[in-house]
Amino acid sequence: MGFADDHLIPLVDEGLGNSAYLVDLGDGRALVVDASRDLRALRTAAERRGLSVAYAADTHLHADFLTGALQLAADDGALVLASATGHRVFPHSALADGDETDLGGLTLRALATPGHTDEHLSFLLLDGARELGVFTGGSLIVGSAARTDLLGAERADELARAQYRSLRRLTRLPDTTAVWPTHGAGSFCSAPPGAERTTTIGAQKRANALLAAPDEGTFVRQLLGSLGSYPAYFDRLGEINRRGPSVLDTAPTLAALTAAETRQLLGRGAQIIDVRSVKDFSHGHIPGAISIPLRDQFATWLGWLLPDDTPLVFVTTPDQDLAELTWQALKIGYERLAGHLDWTAWQADGGKKQTIDLLTADRIADRPVLDIRQRAEHVAGHIPGAVGIELGELSACTDEAPAGAVVACGHGERAMTAASLLARAGHDDLAVLDGGPDDWAKATGRTLEEGA
Repeated sequence: MGFADDHLIPLVDEGLGNSAYLVDLGDGRALVVDASRDLRALRTAAERRGLSVAYAADTHLHADFLTGALQLAADDGALVLASATGHRVFPHSALADGDETDLGGLTLRALATPGHTDEHLSFLLLDGARELGVFTGGSLIVGSAARTDLLGAERADELARAQYRSLRRLTRLPDTTAVWPTHGAGSFCSAPPGAERTTTIGAQKRANALLAAPDEGTFVRQLLGSLGSYPAYFDRLGEINRRGPSVLDTAPTLAALTAAETRQLLGRGAQIIDVRSVKDFSHGHIPGAISIPLRDQFATWLGWLLPDDTPLVFVTTPDQDLAELTWQALKIGYERLAGHLDWTAWQADGGKKQTIDLLTADRIADRPVLDIRQRAEHVAGHIPGAVGIELGELSACTDEAPAGAVVACGHGERAMTAASLLARAGHDDLAVLDGGPDDWAKATGRTLEEGA
């Protein structure tokens, strides 16, 4: 078949910072690469073109989302393509380096590219002998390479050296070869994230600083030196993907709960996640609730801060998208979803509430500031004197937060999450900065402080 640009459809998950790819094979069938368990966008794109998924390829055992390959196998009869060295325990075509799959006019060749994970494959798409593009997963990404510490810090150096060799192998492809990575801007698997999501081999030879490293040792130091923290749930999803996530027989729903049912669930150990806006949470919330506003990044913070083995109750407003909430939880392996409670129902039943002040930058005066952004963000510029503790680390060290702090992030969402964690730990007299350090600098005319 002739392959045109519109035969490849990137499907971007803005929250996790990843791309899946739908490839129209030209005869009503499709190849999908690195699909997540949330198949809504993929289904829409496939239905628009009248495609059924014949092949579902996974470049590696994903740490940041559950694979959708098994669901595609169950629903569409798709053949799952994955590395033989991943030792997956569900039916799949187990591929070794150099193995080829005839897609019916196009060919998909497996290339062993370990580094991000041990069993990582890249998939080279060929039209005859011509290299069209390569699905690089977590190997070569735009402007960088994916992190190598997800299998433990003790293996990060070893895997970084494997990543060096894998990238060198990929750069031997023709310069015109398209590069279609899975990880991109916003992904905690990236190190660090770049703005563009696709590229070419030639463009990366010219612009990727890691590829400019003069030797393996320099490459390893640069890659490992760029790594920040990553969500806690990454440590468990790889094994779930190896075993295979459960197949869903019907579209998931989230049950509506009464205030009385919510109290019963709380008594049995359920956690309350309030997904309303920062302002709504500020004005009133259930004591002990954790604020994680429903937005693109919801799954990341749910997976970073909450256990996956505890029933979850979500406090919502009537206009919020319950399907979006449910799928964001399911795609990272959270299945104990007890239901949702409308905030007005809690109020109408006389439920207790707490508040947290939301302050504009001109009202925080000389109060101590707790900056809960990522370390790199804090170093780049923070309110002078602010104490820096990453949100992902805060639960383990709430006693280190200054008393009566104004909690700050970039806009307010993460800060309110942090304040809710502190309130649950017994801190009072808390406030959240409505905005971020840049707003403070503009309001006060003062300069942000750089460094740790």
